[in-house]
Amino acid sequence: MARPHSTRYTVAALLLLGIAVVILVSLGQWQLRRSDERRAILAAIEAGRKQAPLMLTPATPSDDMTAWRVAQASGAWLPQFSVLLDNRNHDGRPGYWLATPLLLDVSSRQAVVVLRGWLPRVIQGQGDPQLPATPEGMQTITGELSDRVPRMFELWSMGGQDHSALPRALPVAGGRVPQVQNLPLADYARATGLNLLPVVLSQTGQDPAAADGLVRDWPQPSVDFQKNTSYAVQWFAFGLIAAIAWLVVLGGAIKRMRQRAQSGPRA
Repeated sequence: MARPHSTRYTVAALLLLGIAVVILVSLGQWQLRRSDERRAILAAIEAGRKQAPLMLTPATPSDDMTAWRVAQASGAWLPQFSVLLDNRNHDGRPGYWLATPLLLDVSSRQAVVVLRGWLPRVIQGQGDPQLPATPEGMQTITGELSDRVPRMFELWSMGGQDHSALPRALPVAGGRVPQVQNLPLADYARATGLNLLPVVLSQTGQDPAAADGLVRDWPQPSVDFQKNTSYAVQWFAFGLIAAIAWLVVLGGAIKRMRQRAQSGPRA
């Protein structure tokens, strides 16, 4: 006589193992996509850094402003438009990135946003961080290009007001330097009234004339695609094990059904 509970257990096991196979294979495919994404990032970094250094001017074609390319810009700092990018850590220490526009052409108000470097966060209750002095006159800055300021996850207050948003107009009354989570170039251009190049220049090296003390050890994106490939192989292996278990359970169920069918007439 067939046992209903045994059939239910078999069906449940087959269903769970089938779901496990689908999930595990999906995870493996996701890791392969992540591996491809990191391969593409690595290829873009290598291609950008192999290009000849670029001189940024108002007439520089946008197609030449490729990410990770070494570039140089000459102009005057506009420290009244400086912004601090909050929650940027360095070696485990909380701090800020200092962003300041560099004016390339006075008549057209053409400028490029420069990430000048990292400075540590002050202890709570001790006021705003002390910014380094900004050199006056024409400056020549060297760095690497990116298509935007790297973003951070934004947090809003319970009241719905974003206290880390960029002010609508710069400079802020009282000379306070705004502290923001992110810095979209379009919003920054509207707030400053500048015509910004569609790139950001992350300054590299220490300017001996400035001696500003800013740290310019910029974080790099993760390009360890081998790790994602290894994870994909593991997920596919787990999926194969689950598929084999599904076949074993199904084979056992078929065997029991045949045995019951053969013993039925004799009963």
